[in-house]
Amino acid sequence: MNNDPELNGKYLGTITEDFVKVSENLKEASYQIRDRGFSDYPIFPISKHEVSIGQVLIKSTELENKWNYSASFLDEFVQREVVEEGRVDAFKEAYKNPDEFCCLFVIDQEFTNFVFIPYPED
Repeated sequence: MNNDPELNGKYLGTITEDFVKVSENLKEASYQIRDRGFSDYPIFPISKHEVSIGQVLIKSTELENKWNYSASFLDEFVQREVVEEGRVDAFKEAYKNPDEFCCLFVIDQEFTNFVFIPYPED
């Protein structure tokens, strides 16, 4: 659950390049998820193919992006046993300020992990 560049360096470049195009939408979705009381822990699954976790938010190529973005939150990840119930507290401790960072759940053939990426500053 950490942002280890050794682990995911090859993805950080492509994710960051794509993220700039969709960050405003994700930041607003994060705010809405929290403001409406769904969860204090929004998570955005991203992949280059369709996935069954979360609700589709932005499809690839919709904003000249390469990844598909969905919106979800911690409870769904626990229900689907992606995050074990015994690890929820550790997840919450590792979770970064959602006003400053976006929690992405990157799903790819060679890499599946949580990545916290800062929102671009205005």
